[in-house]
Amino acid sequence: MDTIDRQLLNLLQVNFPLVTEPFSELGRRLEIGEDAAIRRVRSLKDRGIIRQISAVFDSHALGYSSSLAAFSVPRERVEQVAEIVNAHPGVSHNYERDHTYNLWFTITVPPGTTPEAEADRLAAQANPRAFRMFPTIRLFKIGVAFDMVGDGTDMLITQPSAVRHDPVELDESDIAAVRVLQRDLPIDQRPFASLAVRAGMREDELIRRARMFLQLGAMRRYAAVLKHREAGYLSNAMVVWNVPKNMIEYIGPEFALHRAVSHCYERHTYPDWPYSVFTMVHGRSIEDCEKAARELSNATGITDYVLLYSVREFKKTRVLYYEHT
Repeated sequence: MDTIDRQLLNLLQVNFPLVTEPFSELGRRLEIGEDAAIRRVRSLKDRGIIRQISAVFDSHALGYSSSLAAFSVPRERVEQVAEIVNAHPGVSHNYERDHTYNLWFTITVPPGTTPEAEADRLAAQANPRAFRMFPTIRLFKIGVAFDMVGDGTDMLITQPSAVRHDPVELDESDIAAVRVLQRDLPIDQRPFASLAVRAGMREDELIRRARMFLQLGAMRRYAAVLKHREAGYLSNAMVVWNVPKNMIEYIGPEFALHRAVSHCYERHTYPDWPYSVFTMVHGRSIEDCEKAARELSNATGITDYVLLYSVREFKKTRVLYYEHT
């Protein structure tokens, strides 16, 4: 990738234009023109650096509920159980991690069921040795992008991200807009036009609704998601922290400020799992992740923590809302 590619990736991740000709606008900002912007984006997708360009919706704002879950699975059965978990349409992320609880996945479900009920159903099929549910109690940070331009001092670009505390009211046209905006954007001159046809509305109406979703917090952002390894971020770890309950409200925001932390949550604990705060850290190497964890520990005084590295990625996709109703 050259400098223009890297600048383009930053724009795609944090400032994608919701206009009729977004690649013309990107080309103008980079002074390369629309045709060059389209060629470069297509090339970055073909090379596997861009995973998808689409809306990132807030599941709670759309009336859905979600949770992180972990299975403890014998090593020889990990792939078999991963296939069972992956088959669930509400599972968006599924990773093997280097821990007794070695299969970690997120599950998002519509009204009428719960993540716990669906995880119970998966456990009945998969027969893990044990499993735990880790719903979010408090969210301290979400909504970041990989910095492709910087010198490596700052791994991530933090983006403001609206957080809804109650579901939004959507009409049928809103739901039609959600269905198409969550799909991968066509890379052509007027990409929202073809999405609008599928939604049964005018192009300008679809764009208006997308902007409205952002203002309401129903959409966290409209952006490119990168394949982090292909983008040069070869290592990531879920770092879990044993934080005293009376300190969580102070420690969580402190963790969230760190340049290598992309996500930070308070989650449930168990007698065999005292870790109440979860952070995702990213780096160009394992050493970067370990350094970030040490810095977080030194800054807060929390010394009881574990780094759970991704061993294998079994599934990483977007939850598709209103597709099974």
